[in-house]
This record gives sequence, structure tokens and C-alpha cells, in this order.
Amino acid sequence: MNPPVNERPDQRWRSFDTPQLLFMGFVGLLLAGGAAAALAQMPALFLPALLAVGLLVALVEWRWLYYLLFFVLPFSQEISLFGGLSMDMPSEPLMLVLTACVLGALMLGVGHIPRRELINPLLVILALMLLWTAVDLLFSVDTLKSFKYLLAKVWYIVPFLLGTLLIVRRPNDTWRFAAVYVTGAALSVLYVASRHATRGFSFAEINWALHPFFRNHVIYAAMLALLVPFAWFAIQATSRGGARLAWRVGLGIVLFGLLTSYTRASILSLPIAGLFYLVMRLRLTRVVVLAVAVAVTLGVTYVVTGDRYMEFAPNYERTVFNGQNFEKHLEATYKLQDVSGMERVYRWVAAARMIGDKPITGSGAATFYPEYKRYTVKSFRTYVSDNPEKSTTHNYFLLQLAEQGIPGFLLFVVLIATSLLLAESLYHRSRSRPEVRRVVLAASLSLVVIIFHLTLNELIEVDKIGPIFFICLALLVRAQSWLDEATDPTNTTSA
Repeated sequence: MNPPVNERPDQRWRSFDTPQLLFMGFVGLLLAGGAAAALAQMPALFLPALLAVGLLVALVEWRWLYYLLFFVLPFSQEISLFGGLSMDMPSEPLMLVLTACVLGALMLGVGHIPRRELINPLLVILALMLLWTAVDLLFSVDTLKSFKYLLAKVWYIVPFLLGTLLIVRRPNDTWRFAAVYVTGAALSVLYVASRHATRGFSFAEINWALHPFFRNHVIYAAMLALLVPFAWFAIQATSRGGARLAWRVGLGIVLFGLLTSYTRASILSLPIAGLFYLVMRLRLTRVVVLAVAVAVTLGVTYVVTGDRYMEFAPNYERTVFNGQNFEKHLEATYKLQDVSGMERVYRWVAAARMIGDKPITGSGAATFYPEYKRYTVKSFRTYVSDNPEKSTTHNYFLLQLAEQGIPGFLLFVVLIATSLLLAESLYHRSRSRPEVRRVVLAASLSLVVIIFHLTLNELIEVDKIGPIFFICLALLVRAQSWLDEATDPTNTTSA
């Protein structure tokens, strides 16, 4: 409960209990350490703050760390390590600590996940994906990179899938993590907007305004877009006027940041999510998934037969980036003269040739760059093909095929299809449980936003996006348990 406004400052401080005061103190130390490390460009300055976080976990409980991570996530930065590897600071070290905490809680019996959730098809498929990634290490062209990818998958899945199942016991628990992440994201939007405004919110200056917390405007916009469903349904789940107003303000700031990011895919992802809502209501998910699979198969077959893909080769001189004019940028997109779109085709052609070379094992996880350069076709080259960002295919499905072969690709496609079909089933089952239905809708629509982005980018391994992907899966699994409890009260998740 918030203290009355007429209390003196010292009385207000006494109204907080010790764990809350410790948490606020450690948050301040963490932010101060991160700021010092960023300004001085010395990551070592962040170590005292990390040690303080470890002390926080020991003194209070690891669940505070879970929420703290989402608050600082919009402000994490990528730093380079040895051997061409990199790490996101402070998010990945916090993920490591969270992974240890979640595994420790499970082993010590402090936390419990029901057996029926552990054998849920979504968790089984994810386990098979991890197993195949481990087996594929034997065939990787760069074992070190692939091993780091495997470890990163573990510290994404354990805290955000298993950890969420430990923390979210009731539907209302969902909105706590969302509130923390929306707060952090809204603060990052205000920071970006304050810089962007000095350049007149120019389309050409958006990437400059994002520095140093976002690598590019796609990651920034995707983070904001996936939060919109959570903020929207949190407003409906909140009965208190003040909290509802706060959610509306947060949603408004997030939408403002999304629109001023000038990111086509992220803006389009919201109406796509709205269409999926209609698909769920009409029970057409199975039909749509099958239709998309057939259409993609026929399209790819047509393009690769007889080297028809060469017809899409761009004109090097006319394929440009219209950085000064967003309308021309959109026009160039549908005329196939936009450099970002045609660079995707350049990578896709290389990926297709990689798949033909190693269809079963692929090149190994996290090895597309620079392996793809041996498979490129010069006719598709653009003036940004040097790829200083070391980005990959700009299509996560194709990336799975190129790096982990047909088995890895099929497992990922089955995971996506299963999650969407489960979302439809839960939506209709929760008709009499509006608090559960709101969680299902927020998770499923946010998941659709992410999936749509995956057709044009590879974002699951991005620290600002990937956690939500696994949280959405966890929420669907937990929502199924909530609905099962209504028919079998002996199966409970509230303990």
C-alpha cells in the first residue's frame, strides 16, 4: 500500500520493509555501475554492481532479480569478447545468475513445476531442439561459436521458461513482469525521443538516436511492438483507476516510440496480430498454418526451379537506401529497389546454397556469418553487402535450415505451429475465465508479433526480444494448467 501523501519523508521511508529498501538500493548501485562502465568504456567497473546483485539474491530472494532484469533490459549493451564472441551487459550476466538461481530452486525443492507442465509438448519440443543443437556441435564449422550458442539457449530457456513457471502462479502475476518491462521500455523511449527530437525526428537519424542501448531501429521497434499486447490487456485486467491510467500512459509512450522508429515490419506486426485474433476466434488457426506451409513450399519450389531466382537480381546502381524520405523508402520496398530488402535476397540466396551443401547438419549453430560469404551470388550483391554488423539471414526459419539443417528447422516449425494451435484452444476454453483469457491473448498476440518479425529478422537470440518469446510459451503452458484445475481441482499450481 502506498503511504499517505501527508506523511513526512522519514515516515514514508519507514513504511518500506527491509527487502524493499535493499532492492531499491541495489537497483541504484546497478544503474550507477552500468552508467560508469558505459561512460568510461570499462566493463570492469560493472563488477561491483554485479557482486551487489549476488548479495541481493542471497539476502532476499531471486525473484527480485527476475524483475530487475526486465527493468534494465532496455538499457543493456553489447560488448566484444575474445574470439569474435560478444556479451550483452548487464543482461547476460544477470541471466546467468538467474539460471543458477532457478536450477538451485528446483534442485533444493524451493520451487516446484508440476510434472504435467514438464511433459507439455512445448517443453518437450524445446528439449529436443536443445538436444539436436548439442548433437550438431559435432558437425559445426566453428565449435566454439556453436557451443556458446547452446549455453546461451540454456540461460534463455531456464530463467524465462522454467523461471516464469515458478513465478507466475496466478493470472495477475503476469502483469508484474509486464509492468516492469513496459516501465523500462518507456524510459528508453523517452531517452531516444529526447535525442531524436534534436534532429527533428528525422528518419535518417533514428539509429543515431538509439545509441548506445540499441544496435539498430529494428530491435528497438520489435521490443516496443511485442509489449503492446501486454499493455493493452493489462489495462483490461486492472480495476484501479490509478494503475489503469499508468498503463495507458505506458502504452501511449510505447506506441509513440514505435511510430517514430519508422520500422515497417514492427508497425505492420500489430495489424497482423489483430488478424490472428480473428483467426483464433473463427477457429481457423489449423487452416491458416497449413495454407502458409503449402504456399511457402510451392513458392520456394517455383523460385528455385530452373534458376528462376535470378530474375530477382537487383540493379546495383538503383538499389539504394532512401534515408532522407520515409515515403520513398516505402515506395522502393514494393519496387524491389530498397537496399535492405534486396540485401535480404542476397543473404537468402546464399543460405539456400548453404542448405544444398549441408541439408542435414547445416553449418552449425551461430556460424552463418562469415560462412555464408562462400555461397553468395555476385548478381545479388548490394552496396551494404560487406556486412560490418555481422548480421545473418534476416529470416530465422531460413537461418535454422542453414545452420542446423532439416531436423533443426522442422523442430522449430513444429514448435511454432504447436504454440499457435494451443493458443487457439486455450482462447476458447477460457471463455468463462476472463482473467485467464487475457493472459492467453497477451501471450499469443505478442508471440505472433515476434513470429512475424522472424520472417524478416533473426531476433530470438537478441536479449531484448528472446526472453519474451520463452515467457509467452511459459504463459501458454501455465494457462493450460489453470484451465485444467477447473476440471480437476487436485491439480494445482498455486502451491
